[in-house]
Amino acid sequence: MTMGEQSGPPESLRLLDAAFDAGVNFFDSAEMYPVPQRAETHGRSEELVGRWLRARRVPRDSVVLATKMTWIRGGPVALDSRNITEAIDSSLRRLGVDYIDLYQIHWPDRYVPMFGETDYDPSRQYASIPMEEQLEALGKGVESGKIRYIGLSNETPYGLMKFLQLSVDFQLRSKILTVQNSYNLLCRNFDAGLAECCHHERISLLAYSPMAMGILSGKYHSSDDSGPPDARMNLFKGRYSEGESRYNLQNPKLESAVKEYRRIGVKYGISPSILAVAFVLRHPLVGSAVFGATKLWQLEEVLQATRVHLCEEILAEIDDVHARYPSPCP
Repeated sequence: MTMGEQSGPPESLRLLDAAFDAGVNFFDSAEMYPVPQRAETHGRSEELVGRWLRARRVPRDSVVLATKMTWIRGGPVALDSRNITEAIDSSLRRLGVDYIDLYQIHWPDRYVPMFGETDYDPSRQYASIPMEEQLEALGKGVESGKIRYIGLSNETPYGLMKFLQLSVDFQLRSKILTVQNSYNLLCRNFDAGLAECCHHERISLLAYSPMAMGILSGKYHSSDDSGPPDARMNLFKGRYSEGESRYNLQNPKLESAVKEYRRIGVKYGISPSILAVAFVLRHPLVGSAVFGATKLWQLEEVLQATRVHLCEEILAEIDDVHARYPSPCP
């Protein structure tokens, strides 16, 4: 989601090359990317992935392409059948492929607490497109061969279970495979309700933001400054509401938690970034950790986490910190 804004075309293509050469085969984008979302730039990330696929001549069956739809056509007009159909066709065109492996609803059409909100407020509910209409449109995408599987994102336990219940009527139950929600050391809300749903319904979590937008690297809370000027939270300060509303760098509990997790890493000789990603990957319900890197050294560090095993002592210390500072970034 940084490709096309924070990372230009040359850097983006180098990162994709390096990731693919290292064995990464799952690539996730969205029609609204890059962030911060702007009308002038939406779709650039998909276009760069498509450009890379063609330039590298990547065999289509060697990668799993995922993307997501939002309500960007003409503004927030809703995820109705027409918009879903148009979004699928537009993503296929930008990616330059015949089909999308995993097509996801970026976030619910209905009101739900998101991006730092935790409490459900019934008075904020509004008229939304029925899930049945969304499923019917997605089903047509599956029948036409344009998409192969369906995923949800930023969903609640109610939303996931309701989609699964209704999907039976459209013969789509076996096609819904994933939910992409935030999950990291600073946001473990998934474990409170969604985890049980996913376990029993055989739904995998695609854990996005495993490093909490880079905060868990410790770069924003070093002793001498507030992080590099080209770091996302500094570069787009005041322009990235979705990130800033969840990851409030002035939150003292967040800062304390980050310092405690960093202390654990130092104690066991593991960098904070590797500790953060390894923690996510060890979760039995995680199908993949969805991360973004803007520099090659960041990518290389994240990939090291796939070779790190967190022992019971480390996990116990992590849980102790979580008990004292439970999910400061919901």
